[in-house]
Amino acid sequence: MEKAEVLKDFFASVSTGKCSSHTAQVTEGRDWENAEPPTVGEDQVREYLRNLKVHKAMGPDEMHPRVLRELADEVARPLSIIFEKSWQSGEVPADWKRGNITPIFKKGKKEDPGNYRPISLTCVPGKIMEQTLLETTLRHMENKEGIGDSQHSFTRGKSCLTNLVAFYDRVTALLVDKETAADIICLDLYKAFDTVPHDILVSKLERHGFDGWTTRRGSDRAALVGTWPPARVNPPQRLNVQVENSDEWRSSGVGTGTGTNIFVGDMDSGIECTLSKFADDTKLCGGVDMLEGRDAIQRDLDRLERWARANHMKFNKAKCKVLHVDRRNPKHNYRLGEEWIESSPEEKDLGVLIDEKVNMSRQCALAAQKANRVLGCIKRGVTSRSREVILPLYSALVRPHLEYCIQLWGPQYKRETWTCRSESRGGPQR
Repeated sequence: MEKAEVLKDFFASVSTGKCSSHTAQVTEGRDWENAEPPTVGEDQVREYLRNLKVHKAMGPDEMHPRVLRELADEVARPLSIIFEKSWQSGEVPADWKRGNITPIFKKGKKEDPGNYRPISLTCVPGKIMEQTLLETTLRHMENKEGIGDSQHSFTRGKSCLTNLVAFYDRVTALLVDKETAADIICLDLYKAFDTVPHDILVSKLERHGFDGWTTRRGSDRAALVGTWPPARVNPPQRLNVQVENSDEWRSSGVGTGTGTNIFVGDMDSGIECTLSKFADDTKLCGGVDMLEGRDAIQRDLDRLERWARANHMKFNKAKCKVLHVDRRNPKHNYRLGEEWIESSPEEKDLGVLIDEKVNMSRQCALAAQKANRVLGCIKRGVTSRSREVILPLYSALVRPHLEYCIQLWGPQYKRETWTCRSESRGGPQR
């Protein structure tokens, strides 16, 4: 019970306050009420219901996904009416604003509540409504080209691999084609998914051409596009105690990557150097042989700091690092706000280890090491050695470690190739 209270208080404290002036400036003069109101098709809802995963957990309304899937034909029409009325009125049913919060430990000290990520289990009908709005949002953003080329997350045709390949292609171009050293600045926004102010998000939605049917009544509308609604906190370590939170609705946070993409979409406005984003994870790169290049990176960092303050966000300065690539690098110091950014010999970028030599030997060794550990677990936990048992386990649990973004870090030397191949060949024989 005490752990749940501590976690509940911490998660609630992350929320930012309202910024109503942002919305007021944008909504004035919009004649959206004369436009045709949005509709939700019965067939569309039925398709979502039939594709529900029956093994997923239910929300606080205790309505199991299996029940909704089995009764898809019967409940599709009433749910489509509810969704349509909610969309047109800008009001969200109270149950959809509630969720069971399970803290998932990330890394660091287990005593620090900041090292836990809140995972919210919301009502299944509310999730279907979110999907309906999300589909409309994505279609609108694609038509308006609202998501910039620098963003690679939650975008059709893009992924971690495209982010890494595109960014480090620019780095390689600096090192090889222009024969200049480069600095890579890895930036991290503090609790980005939990602190996005709804009012500012709504104003940005309107700037992208969304009508008032979708953007009015900021908090409720932001709820439908994926906010985090803390109602109950389940303590860690498998305790069954649940603690009721207040009915007060949060004024910040998003639960979908699309909301984050829209919010950070104007982050790279005016940036001089190469900037790449994957949701809120941001990288900045530029040549540093000349003073002009180093000054350009510092000006971009100043712009990003001003953007964060203007949008009521802040960077996690402890996690922001700079990699000085190439042995000729002058190793210039950079500021983010009033604090200096620490340099690091290597950093993990979207799960791939990058060092200051852009040498992938360590990444190859780490991938083989992880695969070997999983193989050991399979060997100790599975008594059968038949091909029918081992091969599916190997394909599902081992190969992903060896093949994740291998197009970027694929072995370059014989010893690296042998290390990875020894794992890929030896697995199923164990």
